[in-house]
Amino acid sequence: MKSIRFNLCTIASAMMIGMAATAWADVPFNGLILDSTLSPVNKVKVYTTNERRYARTDKKGRFGLTDVAPDDTLTLVVSKKKIIRIPVEGRTGIKIILQDENGGVKASQDDELVNMGYGYVKRREFTGVSSGISGERLRSTGERNILMALKGCVPGLNITGNSNSGDVDVNIRGQRSFMLSSTPLYMVDGVEVKSLDFISIYDVDHVEVLKDASQYGSRGANGAILVTTKSGALGK
Repeated sequence: MKSIRFNLCTIASAMMIGMAATAWADVPFNGLILDSTLSPVNKVKVYTTNERRYARTDKKGRFGLTDVAPDDTLTLVVSKKKIIRIPVEGRTGIKIILQDENGGVKASQDDELVNMGYGYVKRREFTGVSSGISGERLRSTGERNILMALKGCVPGLNITGNSNSGDVDVNIRGQRSFMLSSTPLYMVDGVEVKSLDFISIYDVDHVEVLKDASQYGSRGANGAILVTTKSGALGK
């Protein structure tokens, strides 16, 4: 009996730890970066554990990320010679003031940014390469099919099936209806397409996976996968 109780306690503890570890998953983390004169700092690259999943500040100094854990550290690439690291320390929205050229910073919780929620992150992710997957990373998986290469790269993205037979099922937002399709919207260089089968993985610059694609209206009800090719990136 003691052994059974011990096992149950162990299982319960593991479940609680797992729940705590994933409670922050897919949660918006909004930020603002200003200089010492309180002017916005544009084009600062911001990421946590994965340099390939990053955001860049816009002209107003704003950025948005998802899946930022309370014990993560934000890395700010201000320039090639200026890299700053700031512990998140449980904050869910942050205002950062770059106080001097020596890397001095002031970071504080900003409730106004927190209250902007996921909609704010969505705009940042849509206008820049935020939480994006590079073509290089996709090619490193050894897969030739873009969708199969995305498998395991994005939290909440479920991909099943066989790329050889062309029967691949993609689900970003969960099965919302047994009667309706859960297939997301596919966009290549800003143009809607029915599938990504005609795109070579070697032509991909980066891919964005949007759980909330409400900017596309009803077409984005199941989320969206946005592919930018190397030629499309040059066009921008």
